[in-house]
Amino acid sequence: MSTLDGLKLSTAKKPAHLPQIVLRRNKLSNKLWEQIQLAKSQIEGTQFVVKKYKSIVDRETGLRKQVEVPKRIREWWFKNEQGKMCVSIRYGTQTIELVKGKGSIEVESATALIKALELVKQAVEAGELDTQINNASINVRKVFDK
Repeated sequence: MSTLDGLKLSTAKKPAHLPQIVLRRNKLSNKLWEQIQLAKSQIEGTQFVVKKYKSIVDRETGLRKQVEVPKRIREWWFKNEQGKMCVSIRYGTQTIELVKGKGSIEVESATALIKALELVKQAVEAGELDTQINNASINVRKVFDK
């Protein structure tokens, strides 16, 4: 008896490229994760920091090197006229309309904000907002086409 007999073997191959919509879903899902972590850190009173790498040229040697710097994350939530907390889902500079004509979610508290962001993240990963993501992506690219 071979060691590999206990495994289910298949002929599946890894795709060379992911479809654009999957890449866009992943991008929005990562941004939603950042917003969830930012909200959790504000509730706990801690600081949430994501690091990114920035390429700079050393003035003394003239060589290019990578430096780790904190990434600036802006809150997507705000208080409306009635004093309730609202959150708008953003793709780049565009606000995504979750339902036609409605671009924000109204919540009662910070914990409800986290739950709402997690629900939106699940919807994005399930592909429920693909048309809205695609429309926002088209609008973002229009700015660069000028």
